Amino acid sequence: MWQQEYLPLGNSLALSSLAAAFPIFVLLILIGVLRKPAWVAGLSGLLAAVLVALLIYGMPLPQMVSSVSMGAAFGLFPIGWIVFWAVVLYRLTADTGHFEVIKDSIGGLTTDRRIQAILIAFALGAFIEGAAGFGTPVAVAAAMLTGLGFSPFFAAGICLLANTAPVAFGSIGIPVITLAGITGLPENELSAWVGRLCAPVALFIPAYLVMVMGGWKGLKGVLPAAAVCGICFASMQYFMSNYVGPELVDIVASLSAIIGLVVLLKLWQPSDDFVWEGETQASMTINSHGFGRTVLAWSPYLFLVFFVLLWGSGVIGELLNSATVVFQWPGLHNQIIQGTPVVDTPTPYAATYSLNWISAAGSACGLATVVSAIVFRMSVADYFKLLASVLHQLSYSLLTIASVLGLAFLMNYSGATVTLGLAFAATGTLFPFFSAMLGWLGVFLTGSDTSANALFGNLQVVTANTLGLDPTLMASANSAGGVMGKMISLQSLAVAVAATGMSRSEEGKLFRFTFRHSVFLAVVLGLLTSVYAYLI
Repeated sequence: MWQQEYLPLGNSLALSSLAAAFPIFVLLILIGVLRKPAWVAGLSGLLAAVLVALLIYGMPLPQMVSSVSMGAAFGLFPIGWIVFWAVVLYRLTADTGHFEVIKDSIGGLTTDRRIQAILIAFALGAFIEGAAGFGTPVAVAAAMLTGLGFSPFFAAGICLLANTAPVAFGSIGIPVITLAGITGLPENELSAWVGRLCAPVALFIPAYLVMVMGGWKGLKGVLPAAAVCGICFASMQYFMSNYVGPELVDIVASLSAIIGLVVLLKLWQPSDDFVWEGETQASMTINSHGFGRTVLAWSPYLFLVFFVLLWGSGVIGELLNSATVVFQWPGLHNQIIQGTPVVDTPTPYAATYSLNWISAAGSACGLATVVSAIVFRMSVADYFKLLASVLHQLSYSLLTIASVLGLAFLMNYSGATVTLGLAFAATGTLFPFFSAMLGWLGVFLTGSDTSANALFGNLQVVTANTLGLDPTLMASANSAGGVMGKMISLQSLAVAVAATGMSRSEEGKLFRFTFRHSVFLAVVLGLLTSVYAYLI
């Protein structure tokens, strides 16, 4: 067995941190500065991580290969699995002509692009995040906005920005539940603190995403809608997280926001005529299709919601999980020893992989496509042609996801991730601010708030106890700050690009667009954490 060394360069935290961050620098420079496609940046970052792991951390070759392969496998399943079926679901409605009916039914509520963005990207996206998570909301909502006539870049950018506040309670509260299991802290206390951190940000996210896309001129005409959506969502997010628990936070909060918006739109419509940049007009031609045809057109998404909620229910969920295959990853499980401060005593590092091929959210989405194809009377041959077409469409996106997850797992098992965590922990009294930034870094690397909590949860607790801070607050800041890294993770970018059909040459532009907003929102979370830590 091989033991991790967290300060491999002369026992120096500064030098070791620079070495550990080298793969991240490669990613940022290639996609953000040199404007290379995400798959090129992902593979190059992975190569850099391999060199750092072998030459600086001294990681044995077999464990290096195993950690990369496990990360790639996790990238393809369950993440790539979800992305694939979400795009199939959209293509199914679009290729059969039913998306035109969906477009008209939304236009019947409002033809205003700004409110459509709030309703679909934030409110509906938050519902899907709460039910499924793992990239599903960006894939579904971005595809829907593109179908409504949004430019692919705007659709992708809006959905990435909107998929922030709900992420900490995504997939029936899995990030918080995982954090509680990793740290041993009370689940309900963690849920409450995550809610106290996320709710103030959720309050202004609907207004923020309209402001980003259309400036103050674009926002002032829809302030009532942005306010109703933000207040409904944030208030219920706070209430559910503090007084009920993490599982249903996003679902209840998003339903509250959707109902609030629908009621408002029955009583009020914006009076100004706003045109998005690059569009010649904001109006849509609305046709009436009747109740039956409208329900038929929406049926794939109704099936998606039904199956995802069914998959997450107690009895059915347990039955489906009984088919899950859990196995120890060859050449990696318990072959690496973790040391302090990650653990109190040297401990073998587990590496188990769960192939939940039935209970995964992607499988629920896949079943929704099968039922929808039957309802739409699509032939078996056409259905399989559609699957092949989507697989070809997503090939580079899946390569990006696999390579970046391979990089994240390698940095984790080599010890480089812990080195970066120790650098943040060395900030002393500034740690509450950097505690949120550490979560942000974790999600940027892994694309998952759940994974970031598993990576850094214990480190947050150990550091908080050392500095005399509230460990529950610091662990919660890891999860809350982490959600702001979601929009810049290469996995999320790959999902958005694939769902909207964007040119791969625009991936760098999308990253640069989301990066500054990601940093700003992470700073807001860091400052809010500091206020809670020292003033409240």
